[in-house]
Amino acid sequence: MSGDNYRSHYTFAMDFGTSDFKFGPITLGENPRIVNNRGYFPDKSSVMYKAFEPTSDVIVGDDVPLYLQSAEDLSSRLIYPMRNGMIDKGDAQAWRVVSSLTSYSLDAFKPDPNDGFQGYYVVASLSSVSPRYMYERLLGLFQENNHGKIRAVTVIPQPFAVAIGHGVTTCVVIESGHGNSQVCPISKYPIRAAQVALNRGGGDANAITSEILKDTGYGDLANEEAVVRKVKENIGLVPGNLDNAIADARKFPRKARAKYRVPGTRVEIDLEKDSWSRFLIGEYVFNPNHEIFESYFSRGMPRPKDVKMGDTIFRGMLDFGEAIIASVERCPVELQPMLYREVLLSGGNFSWIVPPKLEEIAVDAPTKVRLLLRDRGIKNVSVKMTSSPQFSVWHGCIIYGFAVPENYEWDWQRLEGWMRVSN
Repeated sequence: MSGDNYRSHYTFAMDFGTSDFKFGPITLGENPRIVNNRGYFPDKSSVMYKAFEPTSDVIVGDDVPLYLQSAEDLSSRLIYPMRNGMIDKGDAQAWRVVSSLTSYSLDAFKPDPNDGFQGYYVVASLSSVSPRYMYERLLGLFQENNHGKIRAVTVIPQPFAVAIGHGVTTCVVIESGHGNSQVCPISKYPIRAAQVALNRGGGDANAITSEILKDTGYGDLANEEAVVRKVKENIGLVPGNLDNAIADARKFPRKARAKYRVPGTRVEIDLEKDSWSRFLIGEYVFNPNHEIFESYFSRGMPRPKDVKMGDTIFRGMLDFGEAIIASVERCPVELQPMLYREVLLSGGNFSWIVPPKLEEIAVDAPTKVRLLLRDRGIKNVSVKMTSSPQFSVWHGCIIYGFAVPENYEWDWQRLEGWMRVSN
């Protein structure tokens, strides 16, 4: 089987998102497998562990919910290794989870050696601000977890994977997941010096949703992360203008009414006269600077903070419009108009709908970003949503794995190419 023909069957992509881990071979087509990017460390001293001992000291994938115990227990045993898209060099637990996820993903598929299988070409994606040591540790894990399943491996920044997946070589990519958002200008290759990282993502939308549930009489649900996330996804809206949206929702409460029933339960959430607050959820993601959020901060909800991780400062309160402008203006002036011609939005944090009858006050993510840029004087801009925002990084990894020449060896200076994996 020739090199290109082989990779058309055995390219394998892994997208290490802050909340979800997407993985699978090229043969899956449009939709990869998806599990939470997390691992659970069971209590080895318990009777249940001794009687029904798991095969591993860390549980990943679909079996994690079977081991969850008390809420107090989760804070120390349930580990999300990439909450901020980065892992500390010495965080042994986090790296243990990543190692288990790589093994889990490869074990999930059983290619037939009689069909010529000699190992996958694996393309793994990381945050664009990941330091070099993360590349070193991840590539080392692939060497350790090979067991004849990997032929070669490479690593690609997530925004670059998005651009490749859409066939765009000059653009700005905003990749926004659960834990953070990355604004990355691309001109043939990511312009690393111009990247802007935000310490804000879907998890912050969950936080404001939790506060809204407390205020509307559903405090018993406010600490159940899975429920809060579903409520956010089903009732949260992005306003074109927050003040106008709130005024309209208060004037016509039936039109804006927010209701959600938790599947398989009798639990129904109905915000009734407080349904105007559904617009706070989306606004908080795009721009947390509106004065209405000050009341939540004063009552104890953490304000998104600037956080330094390695050499990167993740900005907390910068809105998406300011973030894009700050990133583009770090690039050469003559390049800037070309970057504004193509702004791509990727990641589950941009999957917002506009319900019927609310088109005048609710908007989708591209429209909201255009409005934020317009308010700052940037008018000739094209903002587009990727065709499958949740999976666009995975799709780009697959295309990249098929496109990179087989004989292009890994280059530690450029952090690209194929690293051969020994069996």
